[in-house]
Amino acid sequence: MQEGHGETVNYRVFAGTWNVGGKAPPDDLDLEDWLDTKAGSHDIYVLGFQEMVPLNVRSVLGPKQRSAAMNWQRLIGDALNGGRRSVMDGEDAAMDHGQGAFRCVMSKQMVGIFVSVWTRSGLRRHVRHPGVSAVGAGVLGRLGNKGAVSVRFLLHGTSFCFVCCHLASGGGDGDALRRNADAAYILARTSFLNSGGAPAPAPEELPRKILDHDRVVLLGDLNYRIAMDDAEARQLVRARKWSMLLENDELLLELAEGRRFDGWREGHVTFAPTYKYHRNSDQFCWCADGGAAAGRGKQHRAPAWSDSDTPN
Repeated sequence: MQEGHGETVNYRVFAGTWNVGGKAPPDDLDLEDWLDTKAGSHDIYVLGFQEMVPLNVRSVLGPKQRSAAMNWQRLIGDALNGGRRSVMDGEDAAMDHGQGAFRCVMSKQMVGIFVSVWTRSGLRRHVRHPGVSAVGAGVLGRLGNKGAVSVRFLLHGTSFCFVCCHLASGGGDGDALRRNADAAYILARTSFLNSGGAPAPAPEELPRKILDHDRVVLLGDLNYRIAMDDAEARQLVRARKWSMLLENDELLLELAEGRRFDGWREGHVTFAPTYKYHRNSDQFCWCADGGAAAGRGKQHRAPAWSDSDTPN
């Protein structure tokens, strides 16, 4: 990214997404492995969550949302700062643990969708014009159970936008089109207002729409599936033939066609499908040896890379 006088400054950004299934985290949950903190090589963390609260009317309209976000914020801060009291923006911003400590510079929740942005303490002064935007999508979009929470900021002279989505679910006919429609709606409706703080650039220089930014990352539970017979997909998973599965991945097909995601790209996928596992295990829900946990009468859902980080 460009600093003053054309100087280029390089930073490492970690963008992660997690559908937590409406369950509160245990108090002793350790996020260090997920956040790759031992490497110590990341300068900015952008973390997106989906289904932070159960998707029912009581949770959607009740008080659980804020407490769930606070629990995750505490765990993130503990992981990034080695268990020391995490540094949050606001009145306690003066508290610091040195240049290596991380601070939460912005966060936003819309029902079950939550985004939290953390930067190294020494980098905070370069993060300017933070903004947030929340857009509900789908049939129940007004309740905010599907849609997107987007955050944006300027770092030196480069504008960033991170869009945390939870798109329409389902693996039936027409469901991929509903996801496409959700994505198009989010891109069209998301807009950022000018924020206070540091002097604003000229109006034409401060992006308002998602695609106006220099760097854009789409992350979240996009819910795209593998467009092939379920039994065949499971066989390929057992054989660890990821490339054959990816040839039928709905999101990659959409990217190739350029219908809704023209200009976007997906990183090289070298890991197993992320959907769907027994809770707290690496066992797929559909595996024959899943035992009673596989669930009598429960739907055996086909594998998919439904969670994604996709830069533009």
